[in-house]
Amino acid sequence: MQHRNVLSLFRRIAGASLGATALALSAPTLAESANNFPLISLLMPTLAEPAVVSPESALTIHEVRAAPTPPGTIDLTASTDNLWDRLRNGFAMTNLNDDLVLHYQQWYQNRPDALRRMVERSRPYLHHIVEELEARGMPTELALLPMVESSFNPMAYSRAHAAGLWQFIPATGKRFNLEQNWWQDERRDIVASTGAALDYLQTIYDMHGDWHLALASYNWGEGAVKRAVEKNTARGLPTDYASLNMPNETRHYVPKLQALKNIFGNPVLMVQLGLPEVMNRPYFATIDTEKPMDVKTAARLANMPLAEFLVLNPSHNRPVIKADSAVVLPADKLETFRSNLEKYSAPLTEWQTYTLKHGEKLDKVAPRFGIALPELLRVNGLPERVRLRAGSTLLVPAGNGADDLASLSDAPALTQIIEPEPVVKSRGRATKSGKGSKTEAMLSAKGPKSAGKAPKAVSGKERKLASAGAGKSAAKSAKAGNAKPAASSKVAKAGNGRRS
Repeated sequence: MQHRNVLSLFRRIAGASLGATALALSAPTLAESANNFPLISLLMPTLAEPAVVSPESALTIHEVRAAPTPPGTIDLTASTDNLWDRLRNGFAMTNLNDDLVLHYQQWYQNRPDALRRMVERSRPYLHHIVEELEARGMPTELALLPMVESSFNPMAYSRAHAAGLWQFIPATGKRFNLEQNWWQDERRDIVASTGAALDYLQTIYDMHGDWHLALASYNWGEGAVKRAVEKNTARGLPTDYASLNMPNETRHYVPKLQALKNIFGNPVLMVQLGLPEVMNRPYFATIDTEKPMDVKTAARLANMPLAEFLVLNPSHNRPVIKADSAVVLPADKLETFRSNLEKYSAPLTEWQTYTLKHGEKLDKVAPRFGIALPELLRVNGLPERVRLRAGSTLLVPAGNGADDLASLSDAPALTQIIEPEPVVKSRGRATKSGKGSKTEAMLSAKGPKSAGKAPKAVSGKERKLASAGAGKSAAKSAKAGNAKPAASSKVAKAGNGRRS
């Protein structure tokens, strides 16, 4: 067995020697073939020529690209400089997609100039409206509703006697505590009317549980919509907005808002239409006045043109702001107004009120205050042949008020209201002068130039208020004055229905 182990070792040594000799003889050949087979050269680096191929050039490089990073989430709480971005982030209403929406979207897109004018008119108000909507958790597309209602013209006035950005009729305005008196009409007040409109929209949304039905109620009246829903329920029909039987104006109402939502919800389309950006910052602030102040004086103290001042303060029926009223000013004008007011030593108003006594006529009152009758009528916004009852209130000059009448011709004409006749007791029975004397005698109302051309206010059949007195003549006059408001009151029962 030992000799077999020795023989095996000898064979191993001999085999190794032969292998080494064969490798030495074949080295040049392997070196040449290494150029043709880079892999061999990698396995045998010591046998290759000095100019050996590097691994980088010998191997085919395949780049493995990193997976694309998914876009980050949108932080809806982050502030943005563009109010339109903020508006889009709050869209929450179900979209409509029908032929009427397409029709109105094309209609608006074919009138980019009109859209641009609406955006410019909305600039002072839009940020405040969006803030109020967000504070209440309401869909922000409702901020576009004044475009449908009034084209963002605060002096807009309809045939149904609806006024302001949100087009409140008198009855619904009173229902939501919007004052409508001799001094002002808060349906045109920017802050008060916005709060009332959102209160109303919340109320009718809670009633129906559907924003489309709430909007239909805003236009047609919640009572009318409720009856339409009940009719469909009784017939086993759907009760959504598209399924109800309603007037054409209401049928087209929500599609108009949806069309505007589609346009302002598309940044690319807005750029194509040339719609301007609105900054996401407060435009105005308010300050209270302790004393009566002329509208023109307030504008002068704020270093503002009168027309620009009226864009923010359109609710005043008279050229005088009564005491303890809020004045709305651009945010950057607030300190200027406050500083100038502290330094102002002249009278804040050049007018005073005067209440007509029994039997007094305007042609006798005017000379007493040093003013011509035509100018007295013009200052008070009264027609030439008007006759006022006792108790009606007029603005008359105080001090040098009549000396400045020429400048009033440049001021936008404001809606005027004839003060009603107070209750007269006769034979132990209270007799009212009739609803007609309690309603607004609406005369021509032109909005400020910067707010665009306002539709004409309804002068209607100018209410001729007979002088105080008993008898059939006075009763007949009161009855005639009651005819128009009675129709308006009937419409009011249907909510804020402003079909016109």
